[in-house]
Amino acid sequence: MNVKIWIICFYLMVIYWISRHIPDVRAIFFPTLGAFSYLFISRAFSVKEFGKMIAGAAVASLVSSALFLSHTGLLSLLLASLFAILIIRKFHLNAPPVLAIALIPYFAEPAQVWTFPLAVLASLGGLLLLLSIAEVAQVVFLRSDLRLLKKKGQSMESGNS
Repeated sequence: MNVKIWIICFYLMVIYWISRHIPDVRAIFFPTLGAFSYLFISRAFSVKEFGKMIAGAAVASLVSSALFLSHTGLLSLLLASLFAILIIRKFHLNAPPVLAIALIPYFAEPAQVWTFPLAVLASLGGLLLLLSIAEVAQVVFLRSDLRLLKKKGQSMESGNS
């Protein structure tokens, strides 16, 4: 099984544990975090692309939280949905979970406008950081394997002479 799959599953477990044991950061665990996790490992690793997705999710959550807190009716839900879709299309995010992020305030009911966007930034930023570390470790490991193979190949050539 891919190491990144283990990493995201462990990350989701840790974030869930933190959200259950520290009430003030309960919002860092949300179902869409799982969708983003899978999206991040199913694509070629790109900090720039993933950063755009995180920024889009944070902006969508900020706008939808503000709309929800200003008016909890159907019109604000419609506007939040339209705004999220506009962000996805305008910035070519190819990330449907951004729309799901925009809907979360309508069932999580945040107390302040900044609570959920900050939680989105923290949890998705942590995910990106963890996957970045895994990517660097993988590159370092592959390079050391390549050096080892080169050395083996050279010593075998020397031994055959």
